[in-house]
Amino acid sequence: MKKILLSLLLLFIPLVTFAQEKGLDQQIDEAFKPISDFFSQVIFFTIPLAGMDVPFVLLLLVGSALFFTIYFKFPNVFHFKTAINVVRGKYDDLDHISVNPELAIDGDIADTIKDESEEGEVTHFQALATAVSGTVGNGNIAGVALAIALGGPGATFWMIVCGFLGMSTKFVECTLGVQYRDVGDDGTVYGGPMYYISKGLKERGFNLLGKIAAIIFAIFCIGGSFGGGNAAQSNQATVVLKELMGLESTGAGFWIGVIMAIIVGVIIIGGIKRIAQVTEKVVPFMAVLYLLACLYILGANFSLVDDAFSLIFREAFNPTAIGVGGIIGVLLVGFKRAAFSNEAGAGSASIAHSAVKTKYSASEGLVALLEPFIDTVVICTMTALVIIIFNFGGDASGATVFQYGGDGSGAVMIDGVAYEGAGITSKAFAQYIPYSNVFLTIAVVLFAVSTMISWSYYGLQSWKFLFGRGKAADMAYKLLFLLFVIIGASASMNSIWAFSDAMIFAMVFPNMVGLYFLFPVVKKQLKRYTDAIKESNA
Repeated sequence: MKKILLSLLLLFIPLVTFAQEKGLDQQIDEAFKPISDFFSQVIFFTIPLAGMDVPFVLLLLVGSALFFTIYFKFPNVFHFKTAINVVRGKYDDLDHISVNPELAIDGDIADTIKDESEEGEVTHFQALATAVSGTVGNGNIAGVALAIALGGPGATFWMIVCGFLGMSTKFVECTLGVQYRDVGDDGTVYGGPMYYISKGLKERGFNLLGKIAAIIFAIFCIGGSFGGGNAAQSNQATVVLKELMGLESTGAGFWIGVIMAIIVGVIIIGGIKRIAQVTEKVVPFMAVLYLLACLYILGANFSLVDDAFSLIFREAFNPTAIGVGGIIGVLLVGFKRAAFSNEAGAGSASIAHSAVKTKYSASEGLVALLEPFIDTVVICTMTALVIIIFNFGGDASGATVFQYGGDGSGAVMIDGVAYEGAGITSKAFAQYIPYSNVFLTIAVVLFAVSTMISWSYYGLQSWKFLFGRGKAADMAYKLLFLLFVIIGASASMNSIWAFSDAMIFAMVFPNMVGLYFLFPVVKKQLKRYTDAIKESNA
């Protein structure tokens, strides 16, 4: 414990000094914004399309998802039932799964405690529950609100399309994650794109390319853990906390960040069992409560649900949001937020899924394809419907509470006050559920902490891939991770989400190198698994 406190002290003393000298959150934001803008410009380089400059990474992401959907003959449709049966345990006899009930905890984190036994063994259901609890969070609450604020209701349609196609991509990358994983001498599982890229390409005679692409992925994954998996989460938690407590102080974000960093630091540095165990139980519970709250609001406004869906479809092809830039613009907003939410194509989920005990790697790929469906097609859509119905102002006659598109920053004006991200969702909930601002604040904070814990594991695995598996290297990563908790809480939403998007989407480039070289392996493994199912049913 002394070492933990000393590590945190060494991190926070210079930051506190900086805060006192510079004084305000905006100082941190001004220092961070040039970095954010630089990475965003590099990653989102554009090509002209239909009179607009379209980020190449989005074309790569969506085009690849479409290719995998067609090549594997719509696994998101025709293997959906099989995926559910795998999660239910119907085909467990094929694997003879034997899970050690004593799960590894030493220095581990909440969401990966469920992922790893002494031999890195978990059931398919545990893997899905873990991955979903890691992805369901502020991308579903704040990300959806940001999409609608920028692109209008039509962005929801393209989020759904992207989520549907992303099911195929996640199937491919998680199958490969299991196929090429490493198992350490102590039974610890190490997996993810950095392993299937390096090992898979080596099999095909591209050893140097595989090493380079794997290293690039690991670097970007570390950046993603600092950005989308960390800073963006603390940023939205700070937004709702400041709103709930009425904190207008420009230094409030910094101190909220310090408190969150201490909480997260105690977990990821010390591996405190009790806090981790509580977190992994409370977060899924909050997710269920969030869904029930959405269902209550939609049920109370059932007559407006069809109007909301009609508006979503109409605005997808004929957007009226200010400054969205036509159909291509609203499409890009929807795809960007969906990809950020479910992470299909980024490869991060395969790091967690690699720990599953199975003889058939494709079985876990099928389980993984359910994630974008749950995360984006179901939960994001429900959030979007709540916000759109709220903006109807009581009926669908045409009057709105706020103007779609706003000033282009993601913030909208409601009753003369600017709201952004999770703040918009909170305002919508408050319209229909008393004291929902307290509930949503708690949910956002818990989702943020849970996601930060999960992503600290993803980033740490990539850090280990680059710098080895020593304790000193681990501590260096964890301290850097905690620094970004504070940066995220202090900087503006615009800067943080630009950086977060850039880092998450940067992972797509090296990951796709692996997917395009290795998708024939996935096809072979899928046939092997489906043949085994047919034989068992014969």
